[in-house]
Amino acid sequence: MRRALPLLLVLALAAPAAGASPLDRDAGTVRIATFNTALSRSGAGLLERDVAKRDTQVRAVAEVVLRVRPDVLVLQEFDRDPEGRALDAFARLLAEGLGDLPGLDYPFRFQGRVNSGEPSGIDLDGDGSRMAPGDAWGYGVYPGHYGMALLSRLPLGKVRSYRLFPWSALPGAQRPHHPDGRPYHDDATWAQLRLSSKAHWSAPLELPDGRVLHLVTAHPTPPVFDGPEDRNGARNADEIRLITAILDGADWLRDDAGDPGGLDPGAAFVVAGDLNADPVDGEARRDGIRGLLGHPRVHDPRPQSVGAAEAAAAQGGSNARHAGPAATDTADWNDGNGPGNLRVDYLLPSRNLEMRGAGVFWPESTDPAAALVGGGREPVSSDHRLVWLDIVAP
Repeated sequence: MRRALPLLLVLALAAPAAGASPLDRDAGTVRIATFNTALSRSGAGLLERDVAKRDTQVRAVAEVVLRVRPDVLVLQEFDRDPEGRALDAFARLLAEGLGDLPGLDYPFRFQGRVNSGEPSGIDLDGDGSRMAPGDAWGYGVYPGHYGMALLSRLPLGKVRSYRLFPWSALPGAQRPHHPDGRPYHDDATWAQLRLSSKAHWSAPLELPDGRVLHLVTAHPTPPVFDGPEDRNGARNADEIRLITAILDGADWLRDDAGDPGGLDPGAAFVVAGDLNADPVDGEARRDGIRGLLGHPRVHDPRPQSVGAAEAAAAQGGSNARHAGPAATDTADWNDGNGPGNLRVDYLLPSRNLEMRGAGVFWPESTDPAAALVGGGREPVSSDHRLVWLDIVAP
Protein backbone atom coordinates (compact mmCIF):
# COMPACT_ATOMS: atom_id res chain seq x y z
CA MET A 1 0.00 0.00 0.00
CA ARG A 2 1.33 3.44 -0.83
CA ARG A 3 2.51 5.51 2.11
CA ALA A 4 1.56 8.96 0.79
CA LEU A 5 -1.33 10.59 -0.99
CA PRO A 6 -1.18 13.17 -3.75
CA LEU A 7 -1.20 16.67 -2.25
CA LEU A 8 -4.40 17.68 -3.98
CA LEU A 9 -6.27 14.70 -2.54
CA VAL A 10 -4.98 15.46 0.95
CA LEU A 11 -6.19 19.04 0.65
CA ALA A 12 -9.56 17.91 -0.67
CA LEU A 13 -10.04 15.55 2.28
CA ALA A 14 -9.05 18.21 4.77
CA ALA A 15 -11.29 20.95 3.44
CA PRO A 16 -14.41 20.16 1.43
CA ALA A 17 -15.96 22.87 -0.70
CA ALA A 18 -17.35 25.77 1.30
CA GLY A 19 -21.09 25.60 1.72
CA ALA A 20 -21.26 22.09 0.31
CA SER A 21 -22.61 20.53 3.52
CA PRO A 22 -24.89 21.75 6.29
CA LEU A 23 -22.72 19.82 8.76
CA ASP A 24 -19.77 21.52 10.43
CA ARG A 25 -16.45 19.85 9.86
CA ASP A 26 -12.96 20.42 11.21
CA ALA A 27 -9.94 20.57 8.96
CA GLY A 28 -7.65 17.58 9.25
CA THR A 29 -10.46 15.08 9.61
CA VAL A 30 -11.66 12.18 7.52
CA ARG A 31 -15.40 11.60 7.32
CA ILE A 32 -16.73 8.04 7.18
CA ALA A 33 -20.38 7.23 6.54
CA THR A 34 -22.61 4.18 6.37
CA PHE A 35 -25.93 4.21 4.55
CA ASN A 36 -28.53 1.53 3.91
CA THR A 37 -29.78 3.08 0.67
CA ALA A 38 -32.76 0.75 0.08
CA LEU A 39 -31.67 0.72 -3.56
CA SER A 40 -32.43 -2.97 -4.05
CA ARG A 41 -34.71 -3.90 -6.89
CA SER A 42 -36.92 -6.91 -7.61
CA GLY A 43 -34.90 -8.09 -10.60
CA ALA A 44 -31.29 -8.24 -11.73
CA GLY A 45 -30.22 -5.20 -13.74
CA LEU A 46 -33.08 -2.97 -12.60
CA LEU A 47 -30.90 -0.85 -10.32
CA GLU A 48 -28.52 -0.10 -13.16
CA ARG A 49 -31.54 1.05 -15.20
CA ASP A 50 -32.83 3.27 -12.40
CA VAL A 51 -29.44 4.86 -11.77
CA ALA A 52 -29.02 5.52 -15.49
CA LYS A 53 -32.38 7.28 -15.72
CA ARG A 54 -31.76 9.16 -12.44
CA ASP A 55 -35.05 8.14 -10.86
CA THR A 56 -36.27 10.11 -7.87
CA GLN A 57 -35.11 7.71 -5.17
CA VAL A 58 -31.63 7.42 -6.68
CA ARG A 59 -31.35 11.21 -6.82
CA ALA A 60 -32.56 11.52 -3.21
CA VAL A 61 -29.96 9.02 -2.00
CA ALA A 62 -27.26 10.85 -3.97
CA GLU A 63 -28.34 14.20 -2.52
CA VAL A 64 -28.06 12.88 1.04
CA VAL A 65 -24.52 11.71 0.28
CA LEU A 66 -23.57 15.01 -1.33
CA ARG A 67 -24.90 16.98 1.62
CA VAL A 68 -22.89 14.95 4.14
CA ARG A 69 -19.84 14.61 1.83
CA PRO A 70 -18.09 11.57 3.31
CA ASP A 71 -14.59 10.56 2.24
CA VAL A 72 -15.45 6.90 2.75
CA LEU A 73 -18.96 5.58 2.13
CA VAL A 74 -20.26 2.12 3.01
CA LEU A 75 -23.47 1.17 1.21
CA GLN A 76 -25.98 -1.53 2.07
CA GLU A 77 -28.91 -2.74 -0.04
CA PHE A 78 -27.18 -1.67 -3.22
CA ASP A 79 -27.60 -4.49 -5.74
CA ARG A 80 -24.48 -6.03 -7.24
CA ASP A 81 -24.17 -6.85 -10.90
CA PRO A 82 -21.13 -8.88 -12.05
CA GLU A 83 -19.59 -5.98 -14.00
CA GLY A 84 -20.28 -3.38 -11.31
CA ARG A 85 -22.18 -1.16 -13.75
CA ALA A 86 -24.76 0.09 -11.26
CA LEU A 87 -22.07 1.11 -8.76
CA ASP A 88 -19.99 2.81 -11.46
CA ALA A 89 -23.05 4.71 -12.68
CA PHE A 90 -23.88 5.82 -9.14
CA ALA A 91 -20.30 6.96 -8.62
CA ARG A 92 -20.53 9.00 -11.82
CA LEU A 93 -23.72 10.63 -10.55
CA LEU A 94 -21.96 11.60 -7.32
CA ALA A 95 -18.99 12.96 -9.28
CA GLU A 96 -21.29 15.13 -11.40
CA GLY A 97 -23.07 16.67 -8.41
CA LEU A 98 -26.70 17.74 -8.12
CA GLY A 99 -28.00 21.29 -8.38
CA ASP A 100 -25.79 23.55 -6.26
CA LEU A 101 -24.17 20.58 -4.51
CA PRO A 102 -20.65 20.04 -5.92
CA GLY A 103 -19.71 16.55 -7.01
CA LEU A 104 -17.63 14.05 -5.09
CA ASP A 105 -15.17 11.74 -6.82
CA TYR A 106 -14.68 8.24 -5.40
CA PRO A 107 -11.80 6.70 -7.37
CA PHE A 108 -11.47 3.65 -5.10
CA ARG A 109 -14.38 1.19 -5.09
CA PHE A 110 -15.16 -2.33 -4.00
CA GLN A 111 -18.25 -4.48 -4.40
CA GLY A 112 -17.57 -8.12 -3.70
CA ARG A 113 -19.90 -11.06 -3.91
CA VAL A 114 -22.58 -11.54 -1.28
CA ASN A 115 -24.50 -14.59 -0.08
CA SER A 116 -27.91 -12.97 -0.60
CA GLY A 117 -29.60 -14.53 -3.61
CA GLU A 118 -26.78 -17.05 -4.06
CA PRO A 119 -28.53 -20.44 -4.57
CA SER A 120 -27.74 -23.14 -2.03
CA GLY A 121 -29.62 -25.98 -3.72
CA ILE A 122 -31.00 -26.90 -0.28
CA ASP A 123 -34.45 -26.36 1.20
CA LEU A 124 -33.18 -24.05 3.92
CA ASP A 125 -36.55 -22.66 5.04
CA GLY A 126 -38.50 -25.93 4.99
CA ASP A 127 -41.13 -24.84 2.46
CA GLY A 128 -40.56 -27.78 0.10
CA SER A 129 -38.66 -25.75 -2.49
CA ARG A 130 -34.91 -25.56 -3.04
CA MET A 131 -34.85 -22.49 -5.28
CA ALA A 132 -36.96 -19.89 -3.44
CA PRO A 133 -35.42 -16.68 -2.03
CA GLY A 134 -35.33 -18.27 1.43
CA ASP A 135 -33.18 -21.10 0.09
CA ALA A 136 -30.31 -18.85 -0.93
CA TRP A 137 -27.30 -18.74 1.39
CA GLY A 138 -28.70 -15.32 2.35
CA TYR A 139 -32.26 -14.27 1.57
CA GLY A 140 -32.51 -12.82 -1.93
CA VAL A 141 -34.19 -13.22 -5.31
CA TYR A 142 -31.00 -13.26 -7.42
CA PRO A 143 -27.23 -13.26 -6.83
CA GLY A 144 -26.18 -9.79 -5.68
CA HIS A 145 -29.63 -8.84 -4.36
CA TYR A 146 -29.30 -6.60 -1.26
CA GLY A 147 -25.60 -6.17 -2.01
CA MET A 148 -22.94 -4.12 -0.22
CA ALA A 149 -20.36 -1.70 -1.62
CA LEU A 150 -17.52 0.62 -0.62
CA LEU A 151 -16.77 3.99 -2.19
CA SER A 152 -13.61 5.75 -1.08
CA ARG A 153 -11.47 8.78 -1.74
CA LEU A 154 -8.75 7.06 0.28
CA PRO A 155 -6.56 4.38 -1.31
CA LEU A 156 -8.06 0.96 -0.69
CA GLY A 157 -5.98 -2.16 -0.13
CA LYS A 158 -6.87 -5.83 -0.52
CA VAL A 159 -10.21 -6.59 1.08
CA ARG A 160 -10.55 -9.73 3.18
CA SER A 161 -13.92 -11.46 2.93
CA TYR A 162 -15.46 -13.91 5.41
CA ARG A 163 -18.55 -14.61 3.30
CA LEU A 164 -17.97 -18.38 3.22
CA PHE A 165 -17.36 -18.86 6.95
CA PRO A 166 -19.58 -21.72 8.23
CA TRP A 167 -22.05 -20.83 10.95
CA SER A 168 -21.28 -24.09 12.75
CA ALA A 169 -17.58 -23.09 13.02
CA LEU A 170 -18.39 -20.13 15.29
CA PRO A 171 -17.62 -21.13 18.89
CA GLY A 172 -20.88 -21.20 20.82
CA ALA A 173 -22.96 -20.91 17.63
CA GLN A 174 -26.64 -20.43 18.39
CA ARG A 175 -28.02 -23.28 16.31
CA PRO A 176 -31.77 -22.81 15.70
CA HIS A 177 -34.12 -25.40 17.21
CA HIS A 178 -37.82 -26.11 16.96
CA PRO A 179 -39.85 -25.51 20.14
CA ASP A 180 -39.79 -29.28 20.82
CA GLY A 181 -35.98 -29.25 20.87
CA ARG A 182 -35.29 -30.68 17.42
CA PRO A 183 -32.64 -28.86 15.37
CA TYR A 184 -34.25 -26.71 12.70
CA HIS A 185 -31.67 -27.86 10.12
CA ASP A 186 -30.43 -31.43 9.81
CA ASP A 187 -26.76 -32.03 10.58
CA ALA A 188 -25.66 -32.11 6.94
CA THR A 189 -27.35 -28.77 6.21
CA TRP A 190 -26.08 -27.20 9.44
CA ALA A 191 -22.52 -28.12 8.50
CA GLN A 192 -22.86 -26.30 5.16
CA LEU A 193 -24.71 -23.15 6.27
CA ARG A 194 -22.81 -19.92 5.84
CA LEU A 195 -23.04 -17.51 8.75
CA SER A 196 -22.93 -14.26 6.78
CA SER A 197 -26.29 -13.40 5.22
CA LYS A 198 -24.58 -10.93 2.85
CA ALA A 199 -20.86 -10.65 3.59
CA HIS A 200 -18.32 -9.67 6.23
CA TRP A 201 -15.41 -7.59 4.92
CA SER A 202 -12.25 -6.12 6.40
CA ALA A 203 -10.99 -3.35 4.10
CA PRO A 204 -7.67 -1.53 4.73
CA LEU A 205 -7.68 2.18 3.91
CA GLU A 206 -4.68 4.51 3.85
CA LEU A 207 -5.29 7.66 5.87
CA PRO A 208 -3.71 10.98 4.79
CA ASP A 209 -1.22 10.76 7.69
CA GLY A 210 0.01 7.34 6.51
CA ARG A 211 -1.79 5.17 9.04
CA VAL A 212 -3.86 2.19 7.95
CA LEU A 213 -7.51 2.18 8.98
CA HIS A 214 -9.38 -1.12 8.78
CA LEU A 215 -13.03 -0.78 7.83
CA VAL A 216 -14.94 -3.81 9.14
CA THR A 217 -18.38 -4.01 7.60
CA ALA A 218 -21.33 -6.38 7.44
CA HIS A 219 -25.10 -6.36 7.01
CA PRO A 220 -26.58 -9.08 9.25
CA THR A 221 -30.03 -10.46 8.58
CA PRO A 222 -33.02 -8.82 10.29
CA PRO A 223 -33.92 -10.79 13.43
CA VAL A 224 -37.50 -11.29 12.19
CA PHE A 225 -39.33 -12.93 9.25
CA ASP A 226 -39.05 -16.42 10.76
CA GLY A 227 -40.99 -18.66 13.15
CA PRO A 228 -40.77 -19.88 16.75
CA GLU A 229 -37.31 -21.31 16.02
CA ASP A 230 -36.05 -17.70 15.72
CA ARG A 231 -33.42 -18.71 13.18
CA ASN A 232 -32.99 -15.15 11.97
CA GLY A 233 -32.67 -13.83 15.51
CA ALA A 234 -29.95 -16.39 16.19
CA ARG A 235 -28.18 -15.65 12.93
CA ASN A 236 -28.27 -11.90 13.47
CA ALA A 237 -26.63 -12.21 16.89
CA ASP A 238 -23.97 -14.60 15.62
CA GLU A 239 -23.22 -12.45 12.57
CA ILE A 240 -22.47 -9.60 14.97
CA ARG A 241 -20.32 -11.96 17.05
CA LEU A 242 -18.36 -12.71 13.87
CA ILE A 243 -17.54 -8.99 13.64
CA THR A 244 -16.19 -9.17 17.19
CA ALA A 245 -14.09 -12.19 16.23
CA ILE A 246 -12.57 -10.22 13.33
CA LEU A 247 -11.67 -7.39 15.72
CA ASP A 248 -10.08 -9.92 18.10
CA GLY A 249 -8.11 -11.67 15.36
CA ALA A 250 -9.46 -15.00 16.62
CA ASP A 251 -7.08 -17.87 15.85
CA TRP A 252 -9.93 -20.18 14.80
CA LEU A 253 -11.18 -17.71 12.20
CA ARG A 254 -10.51 -18.24 8.48
CA ASP A 255 -11.24 -15.84 5.63
CA ASP A 256 -12.43 -16.90 2.19
CA ALA A 257 -8.83 -17.37 1.00
CA GLY A 258 -8.14 -19.70 3.92
CA ASP A 259 -5.93 -17.23 5.76
CA PRO A 260 -6.28 -17.25 9.55
CA GLY A 261 -7.40 -14.55 11.95
CA GLY A 262 -8.64 -11.01 11.56
CA LEU A 263 -7.15 -7.72 12.71
CA ASP A 264 -3.79 -7.44 14.46
CA PRO A 265 -3.74 -6.25 18.09
CA GLY A 266 -3.62 -2.47 18.18
CA ALA A 267 -4.99 -2.04 14.65
CA ALA A 268 -7.09 1.08 14.08
CA PHE A 269 -10.58 0.24 12.83
CA VAL A 270 -14.11 1.43 12.30
CA VAL A 271 -17.01 -1.03 12.37
CA ALA A 272 -19.57 0.17 9.82
CA GLY A 273 -22.92 -1.07 8.64
CA ASP A 274 -26.58 -1.81 9.16
CA LEU A 275 -26.40 -4.42 11.92
CA ASN A 276 -30.19 -4.80 12.23
CA ALA A 277 -30.04 -4.85 16.03
CA ASP A 278 -30.96 -2.23 18.61
CA PRO A 279 -29.25 -2.67 22.00
CA VAL A 280 -32.45 -1.85 23.91
CA ASP A 281 -35.60 -2.10 21.77
CA GLY A 282 -36.94 -4.35 19.01
CA GLU A 283 -36.74 -8.12 18.64
CA ALA A 284 -32.99 -8.72 18.31
CA ARG A 285 -31.15 -11.02 20.68
CA ARG A 286 -29.12 -8.58 22.75
CA ASP A 287 -25.97 -10.65 23.32
CA GLY A 288 -24.49 -9.93 19.89
CA ILE A 289 -24.94 -6.17 19.70
CA ARG A 290 -24.27 -5.54 23.40
CA GLY A 291 -21.10 -7.61 23.20
CA LEU A 292 -19.86 -5.52 20.29
CA LEU A 293 -20.79 -2.18 21.87
CA GLY A 294 -19.11 -3.25 25.12
CA HIS A 295 -15.92 -4.51 23.46
CA PRO A 296 -12.89 -3.04 25.28
CA ARG A 297 -11.36 -1.72 22.03
CA VAL A 298 -14.63 -0.23 20.70
CA HIS A 299 -15.84 3.31 21.31
CA ASP A 300 -19.55 3.96 20.81
CA PRO A 301 -20.06 7.65 19.92
CA ARG A 302 -23.87 7.24 20.07
CA PRO A 303 -24.58 9.66 17.20
CA GLN A 304 -27.89 11.50 17.45
CA SER A 305 -30.22 13.73 15.48
CA VAL A 306 -33.00 16.14 16.32
CA GLY A 307 -35.10 14.65 13.53
CA ALA A 308 -35.08 11.17 15.07
CA ALA A 309 -36.34 12.40 18.43
CA GLU A 310 -38.98 14.56 16.75
CA ALA A 311 -40.18 11.69 14.55
CA ALA A 312 -40.54 9.22 17.42
CA ALA A 313 -42.59 11.71 19.44
CA ALA A 314 -44.83 12.60 16.50
CA GLN A 315 -45.38 9.03 15.26
CA GLY A 316 -46.09 7.43 18.66
CA GLY A 317 -47.26 3.83 18.49
CA SER A 318 -44.42 1.40 19.14
CA ASN A 319 -42.07 4.33 19.73
CA ALA A 320 -43.96 5.28 22.91
CA ARG A 321 -43.03 1.90 24.43
CA HIS A 322 -39.32 2.12 23.66
CA ALA A 323 -36.82 2.40 26.49
CA GLY A 324 -33.83 3.53 24.41
CA PRO A 325 -33.14 7.19 23.53
CA ALA A 326 -35.14 8.13 20.42
CA ALA A 327 -32.48 10.63 19.32
CA THR A 328 -30.13 7.74 18.45
CA ASP A 329 -32.61 6.03 16.10
CA THR A 330 -31.40 5.43 12.54
CA ALA A 331 -34.34 3.61 10.92
CA ASP A 332 -37.96 4.74 10.48
CA TRP A 333 -40.20 1.68 10.47
CA ASN A 334 -43.88 0.88 10.98
CA ASP A 335 -45.13 2.42 14.22
CA GLY A 336 -48.43 0.50 14.45
CA ASN A 337 -47.91 -3.25 14.39
CA GLY A 338 -44.22 -2.91 13.55
CA PRO A 339 -41.07 -2.26 15.58
CA GLY A 340 -41.18 1.52 15.29
CA ASN A 341 -37.96 3.51 14.93
CA LEU A 342 -34.76 1.80 16.06
CA ARG A 343 -31.02 2.26 16.23
CA VAL A 344 -29.62 -0.33 13.80
CA ASP A 345 -26.96 1.52 11.75
CA TYR A 346 -23.54 1.91 13.36
CA LEU A 347 -20.12 3.51 13.06
CA LEU A 348 -17.93 2.27 15.90
CA PRO A 349 -14.31 3.48 15.94
CA SER A 350 -11.49 1.85 17.84
CA ARG A 351 -10.39 3.63 20.98
CA ASN A 352 -6.98 4.44 19.49
CA LEU A 353 -8.63 6.82 16.99
CA GLU A 354 -9.33 10.43 17.86
CA MET A 355 -12.91 11.35 17.00
CA ARG A 356 -14.11 14.87 16.24
CA GLY A 357 -17.82 14.37 15.69
CA ALA A 358 -20.59 11.98 14.71
CA GLY A 359 -24.20 12.29 13.69
CA VAL A 360 -27.21 10.95 11.86
CA PHE A 361 -28.63 12.68 8.79
CA TRP A 362 -32.23 13.05 9.99
CA PRO A 363 -33.26 16.70 9.58
CA GLU A 364 -36.07 18.08 11.69
CA SER A 365 -39.37 18.67 9.91
CA THR A 366 -38.85 22.43 9.47
CA ASP A 367 -35.67 21.82 7.47
CA PRO A 368 -36.27 21.65 3.69
CA ALA A 369 -33.87 18.68 3.61
CA ALA A 370 -36.47 16.68 5.58
CA ALA A 371 -38.04 15.89 2.20
CA LEU A 372 -35.07 13.59 1.58
CA VAL A 373 -36.00 11.37 4.53
CA GLY A 374 -39.76 11.38 4.30
CA GLY A 375 -40.64 14.78 5.65
CA GLY A 376 -44.02 14.76 3.93
CA ARG A 377 -42.87 15.43 0.37
CA GLU A 378 -41.28 13.27 -2.31
CA PRO A 379 -38.65 12.20 -3.09
CA VAL A 380 -37.72 9.92 -0.19
CA SER A 381 -34.33 8.27 -0.04
CA SER A 382 -34.54 5.30 2.33
CA ASP A 383 -36.17 4.01 5.50
CA HIS A 384 -32.66 4.16 7.01
CA ARG A 385 -30.63 7.26 7.76
CA LEU A 386 -27.04 7.91 6.81
CA VAL A 387 -24.71 7.86 9.85
CA TRP A 388 -21.40 9.76 9.74
CA LEU A 389 -18.24 9.93 11.83
CA ASP A 390 -15.23 12.29 11.69
CA ILE A 391 -11.82 11.02 12.80
CA VAL A 392 -8.61 13.02 13.03
CA ALA A 393 -6.09 12.30 10.29
CA PRO A 394 -3.95 15.41 9.63
